[in-house]
Amino acid sequence: MTASKSLRALREAIVLEHLESENEHEFAAAVDAFDHPRCEIAATGEVFEGPAELAGYYARRHAACPDQRSRLVALHHADDAVIVELALGGTRAGRPFTLRTTAFFLFDGARLVGKRLYGDTHTPALTG
Repeated sequence: MTASKSLRALREAIVLEHLESENEHEFAAAVDAFDHPRCEIAATGEVFEGPAELAGYYARRHAACPDQRSRLVALHHADDAVIVELALGGTRAGRPFTLRTTAFFLFDGARLVGKRLYGDTHTPALTG
């Protein structure tokens, strides 16, 4: 395995572990995946910087939608990022929802240094 292939494999493993931690509601583990936790929500301009802010974001998100889960649709590698398309689902305000979103996991070498979410996660398509 070449260095670039091994780096891609390591980055992919970090991203997949982070996503699984979110699905299992193990938010401390999701935060710990970052070398420096930073999450940007492109649609709202919100930025959660540092462990405490990111943990607070997860707590609020979980309170609003305790059964939210994501399913990986596609994964792509870029020079300094792993880009994933996700299908999100869960229940919000008593109604099931589904939506597609894209997340850019930003890396400095092998270190996860940020996550940028694209998609309208505040007004999901309600189903049912």
